[in-house]
This record gives sequence, structure tokens and C-alpha cells, in this order.
Amino acid sequence: MLDNGAAPPPAPGPERGRRTLGARLMWRKPVDALIAESGHGEGGFLRRSLGVWQLTMISIGATLGTGIFVVLGEAVPKAGPAVILSFVLAGLTALFSALSYAELAGTIPVSGSSYSYAYATMGELVAWICGWCLILEYGVSVAAVAVGWGQYLNELLDGTVGVTIPDALSSPPGDGGVFNFPALLLVLLAMTFLLGGARESARVNAVMVTVKIAALLLFCGVALQGVEAGNYTPFMPLGVAGVSAAAGSLFFSYIGFDAASTAGEEARNPQRDLPRAIMLSLFVVTVLYVLVAAVAVGARPWRDFADSEAALAGVLRDVTGSHVWAVLLAAGAVVAIASVVLTVLYGQTRILFAMSRDGLVPRIFSRIHPRTGAPRANTVIVSLFCGVLAAAVPLGQLADATSIGTLFAFALVNVSVVVLRRTRPEMRRGFRVPLSPVVPAIGFGLCLHLMAGLAEITWVVFGIWLTAGLVVYFGYGARRPRPSPAQPPPAEK
Repeated sequence: MLDNGAAPPPAPGPERGRRTLGARLMWRKPVDALIAESGHGEGGFLRRSLGVWQLTMISIGATLGTGIFVVLGEAVPKAGPAVILSFVLAGLTALFSALSYAELAGTIPVSGSSYSYAYATMGELVAWICGWCLILEYGVSVAAVAVGWGQYLNELLDGTVGVTIPDALSSPPGDGGVFNFPALLLVLLAMTFLLGGARESARVNAVMVTVKIAALLLFCGVALQGVEAGNYTPFMPLGVAGVSAAAGSLFFSYIGFDAASTAGEEARNPQRDLPRAIMLSLFVVTVLYVLVAAVAVGARPWRDFADSEAALAGVLRDVTGSHVWAVLLAAGAVVAIASVVLTVLYGQTRILFAMSRDGLVPRIFSRIHPRTGAPRANTVIVSLFCGVLAAAVPLGQLADATSIGTLFAFALVNVSVVVLRRTRPEMRRGFRVPLSPVVPAIGFGLCLHLMAGLAEITWVVFGIWLTAGLVVYFGYGARRPRPSPAQPPPAEK
């Protein structure tokens, strides 16, 4: 049965060619069709092997670490000690969108995340734009996170063996380097784990998440000794504008809580477990971010954070006068950031998997390896792209560009909840956003507010990215025949 009164999907081949371009752009993919083809790929099926624990670890792994270990040093100079409020504001924005994600993930449990939600509610063109933004969110953020990994790797090497990787080989062009070899290496290591399959990757990620939570708690315990009340005054030296500007950048730190929604076709009980994993992971991450930020700015004058990408290690050196604790934290950060790269890279491959199945990107991205049940070619292509990007582009430019793409996609998710409530009110939902449409409307407004606070150059980059996406869509995606409806995957034994 077709949902929301949509016209039948364009048929493959010549039949599709007789439909007008406008009809294709506005056509909404039936929710029932999305669910029916869940798990189906080119030549195989994704395997349902993930429970609520693994899904939560995927979301925490994709989120926790980046903002604290890498971006904190860039955010504090924008807001001063009030960076604590910036984390709260960014977390609040994420919360409203997380509620919408939780409802849609439990209603449409597929790999496409907000791309698929937009396809079912707002049509193919909007879905493509959302998917293009998700490529910016996931794919480019992998590179951004990997860039910061080299900073902590050098901290660890310096404190243990007394050597560091030369700047020419550990920083991208524009940051004093020629080629960021550690960033490329990290992405390739993550690719190796992902090629083994979702279950194996989830096990590795769970270990890494445990290590990085322990590292952050260790930081709080040690740095608390150096907290001075004077470091919190003036609390808001750069005003409300500074808090908002820092929050816009720090929203990058919350990218990943939606990663569980990209595992919708590999979850054992997606309607129940996906909403739980999304909400639980966001709660854990927000509490840790605020706690660590409060201790960090209390233990070190905020002006000393300028241009410090390994900020937490520096705080520990200031407090203890010893490199031992900084080395331990650097080891935790190396693991933490590796976990982010692993899980975010996983999310990107699954989004491209869904887009490929819909015929909007080449079919190779939905090809499943029969032994591992993973999209092998997809994983290799995405990893090589992200690895090269990480080796060649400075972190700051990547982080802000990723934030605006993410905020745009989140805004569309909030709209999708309202639309689906009106068009398919009878659908079974594993979770319902309270006070809808008020809560989704607030989430939408907060996303726009943080987007408005980002730098003009970020908007220019975003505009160029969207323009490129439209060129790709009209030059390739809009011209391609849509695949025939897939048969449902066989039941697991």
C-alpha cells in the first residue's frame, strides 16, 4: 500500500523516462517500500546482528571525543569560560533534533538516516540535498577528526619514546605541513575493521569507547586539583554572541549521535532499540562534555587555550607539572578519536548504500560482500576519499563546514517528523516526540540559529557544496532509472 497519497514510483528504464522531471523531483518514496527493501543490497543482504548495547556504543563512539579532544581549544577563545554554556546550547539543539531522529528511526528503520526520512516525506530532490549534506556531515567529518588525531599521536610519542612525527608529515598544507600521514593511516585502519563486517566493528568500537570514557574521567579527577575560581571570571568576556559562535562550532562535537540511525538495517530490533540508543548516547555525551569543559576552563586561563588542538593534555601539564598524566590522556585521545573515525565512517558507507539502492549514486555503493555482509567496495572508496582529504585540508575549515551541513540535515529531520505525523498518523512508532509539532519546530529554529552564527566563509563553502550537489543530481541521479522493488531479505536462522 502506498503511503501519503504519493504517485507510484517511476519505473525502471523507458517507463521512467516518460515521467516529467517535476514529477520525479517531488515524488515521495512510500514508507512501506523503504521498509520492505530493508537489508537488501546489490547481490546480498546486510546482516541484523546489532543489539541496543552495540547501537548505543556506535552513537557514543561517533560522538564522544571530537569536541573535547580536538575542537575545545578552538572554541574556548570564542566564548571564554562560558564555553560551558556553549556546550549546553549545542547539546540542547542536538536534543530537540535527537527526539525527532528517535521517532523516525523507530518508524523507518533503514540505513539512509535523514536522507530516507526526507525521501518519504518531502520528495526526491529534498532527499538528495539532505543526502548530499550527510556526505558533508559524515564523510568530511571523518577527515576533520583524523586531522586532529596526529596532534595527540605526537603527544603520545613525545612522552613515551621522545620523538615526534615531523610537521611536514603530520600536518596538512596550510597548517605548516605537506602531507598528514597519521590522518591517512587512521582512516585506512578504520577501513580494515569495517571490511570485517558490522558485528566485528561494533566489538572493536565498544572496547575503544570504554577506554575513552575512562580517559576523560581520569582527566577530570586529576585536573580538578588545579581548578581556581578566578579562571571563571569574567565568565562571559565575549558576550552572548561569543557563546553562540562557539556553540555553532561545538555542534561539530555532537555529530554522530544519529549514527545509530544509519544501522537501521543491521539492528536486531530496530523499532525498539534505535530510539533508546540515540537518546542514551546523547545523554552520556552531553554530561561528559559539560563536566570536562567545566574542569578544563577552571584549571587553565581561557586565553591560554588559543591555537591549542591538544588542549586537555596541556591542561594536565599545567596542573601536575608532569608529562605522565598528559601521556596517559594522549593515549586515551588516540583511542577516542580512532573510535570516532571508525563509527562515522561506518555511518557514511551506510548512507551511500541507501542512496545507491535508490539509483541516485552508482550501484557499486550498494554491492554487498557475500562473506562479511558488508558493502566492501563502498567502504574502500569512501575510506580512500576521506583519507586523502584528511591529509590535505586543515581541521578548522573542515569542522565548520561539517557543522553547517549537519545542522541543515537536522533541520530537515524536524520537518520530516511533522510531515509524517500528518500523512501517516496510523503508523506504528517505537517512540513519539512529545508535544509535536512544538518540539520539532523548536529543534528546527535552533538549527537555523546556530547556522546563522557560523562565519561567512562557511556559508560560502556550503553554498558551493550545495551547488555542486545539484549539478551531480541533475547530471547523474535524476537521469538514472530507479531499481525494481527488492525482495525482502531471508529471515535469520
